[in-house]
Amino acid sequence: MSISHHARSVAYDRELLERLTHSALPRCLALAIKNEAELASLPSLEISVLGSRAMAKVHREFLNIPGATDVITFPYGEILICAHIAAARAPEFGHSTTQELALYIIHGLLHLSGFDDLTPSEAEKMAAAQQQILKLLLSEER
Repeated sequence: MSISHHARSVAYDRELLERLTHSALPRCLALAIKNEAELASLPSLEISVLGSRAMAKVHREFLNIPGATDVITFPYGEILICAHIAAARAPEFGHSTTQELALYIIHGLLHLSGFDDLTPSEAEKMAAAQQQILKLLLSEER
C-alpha cells in the first residue's frame, strides 16, 4: 500500500494519516474476507491525496459529474481523496483535517470490502462502520 500526497496547499499530518491508514487496513481486510470482496485479493493499494482541481477532473472524467468530491474508489485498488473538501468539512464534524482524510480512506477501504452506500440503509451501515473504525484507531493513537 502506498499513499501519495499531492495537495500541497492543505495542512494535515501526513505521518498520522499513514499510521491511521495502516491500522485501518487489517480491520477492513477482515471485512473483505468475510464479504469475499475485492480488497481481499488486490495485489496492491494506491491512495492519493488530491487537491480540488485534480479531484474535480477525475470526478468528471470517470463519473461524468462536475466538481470535486470527497472520495472516489476504483475496484482495482485505487482510492482518491480530496484534501480541500476534508479541510472544509472537518470542523463541521469536529474532526481535524487529518481525521477527516482518514475517514475518507476508511470509506474507500470499506467500498473495497463489500460495503456500498447507494441506498439509505446501506449508507447508514457503512457510515456506522467507518465511524466505529475511526474511533477505534484514534483511541489506539492516544
